[in-house]
Amino acid sequence: MTGQPIRVLVVEDDPVAADAHVMYVGRVPGFEPVGTAHTGAEARRILDRTPVDLLLLDLHLPDVHGLQLARSLRAAGHQADVIAVTSARDLAVVREGVSLGVVQYVLKPFTFATLRDRLVRYAEFRAAAGEASGQDEVDRALAALRAPRPAALPKGLSGPTLERVTVVLRDAGEGLTATGVAEAVGISRITARRYLEHLVDAGRAARRPQYGTVGRPELQYRWVTGQ
Repeated sequence: MTGQPIRVLVVEDDPVAADAHVMYVGRVPGFEPVGTAHTGAEARRILDRTPVDLLLLDLHLPDVHGLQLARSLRAAGHQADVIAVTSARDLAVVREGVSLGVVQYVLKPFTFATLRDRLVRYAEFRAAAGEASGQDEVDRALAALRAPRPAALPKGLSGPTLERVTVVLRDAGEGLTATGVAEAVGISRITARRYLEHLVDAGRAARRPQYGTVGRPELQYRWVTGQ
């Protein structure tokens, strides 16, 4: 990616999450985090003195809803695009955001890979310039913002069971062995191990040896914090 970096303001009330998002943005070539705001009022103050191209905007701020903030920024003449970060899954909110410059939604919890994909796609969309030769070129420009279809699960794994394994592991705190996950979900240890290894491959879990057991230690899996 060439030219000036895309300047990103992270607007997130949770300091730990904000620091993680700044780190994520800084790891994507062509993007530069220019600040962090923990409230809507703080975001407005930064935007009044700092050039910003893109807001990574949490919708649930302590002083204002993210879409209300986006609306007031548009009214004040700020033209920065918005990638909304939210745990809410209300499609009415998604529709409302389209008219306010929200170009992407990222649902919490998300991985670095997910955010990187959205940022790269936004950069491709932003880089499109000149006059389109026809409908196909317009469609290609808009398609850059669309996330790809989720990758198919490996043969033998199912979405509902993966979701149950994910919830059990995420709620475990310190982690679980495949045996512990199998007992909690009601599947075999071998099957639980396959789901856990899939989560590791996707960057959503990590594995480590569990010491203190008799014989060969069994691997323990833990949810990757902030993913």
